[in-house]
Amino acid sequence: MSNLETGYFYILEWSQSIIDIREQYPLLPLEETQEIAEQCGFPHPTDPATKQPVVMTTDFLINLKRKDHEIEHARAIKPASELQSQRTLEKLEIERLYWKRREVDWGIVTEKEIPKTLIENLKWIHPFYKQGELAPLNQADITRINQFLRPKITERKLPLTDITNACDDRLGLEPGTSLSVVRHLIANRYWLINMNQPIQPSQVLQLLPDQAMEDCQRAGELA
Repeated sequence: MSNLETGYFYILEWSQSIIDIREQYPLLPLEETQEIAEQCGFPHPTDPATKQPVVMTTDFLINLKRKDHEIEHARAIKPASELQSQRTLEKLEIERLYWKRREVDWGIVTEKEIPKTLIENLKWIHPFYKQGELAPLNQADITRINQFLRPKITERKLPLTDITNACDDRLGLEPGTSLSVVRHLIANRYWLINMNQPIQPSQVLQLLPDQAMEDCQRAGELA
């Protein structure tokens, strides 16, 4: 995936309304996109080597939950500069008409629609989303680290790395371990923060004001 597609994927993965994400979804049957292209007077995409028609794809097909039902969204991810290309617009039009026939919401996402700060934060926490990335730590270890860190984080007196370094020293952990756990806790929403503000480990980390009690309850779920 391109950096733009990866960033958008992180946003989809972070969203609590997303049920399923399918990448590079094939627009089948091939004959249908060929028919649409012909009706529009556009050449259908072909393999550069064989010159044979190729199956077109949509970057993301997404299932979202809306109260008591699900809906589908199809999204093409393109840098804004590529929208200046007539050929790109032709292929996007074929894609749009394909989804229109199926009454599926289709749209184009460029870097202008993707919040840069949110993406940077998601990139920072994503490597430790799964507990396995914290091995050899187990859930009990994560809970112990969480219980050490959370009270000091909520005091908002010291930079995050000062607190995590102290935790590593106190619990006899490899340097950086506690900071990795912080990334895991944020990625799994055990700690809620404003993800539209830059996460800067060298500064104080602010949990959401109403989060203290919920954090205590969720900490127990980690054990």
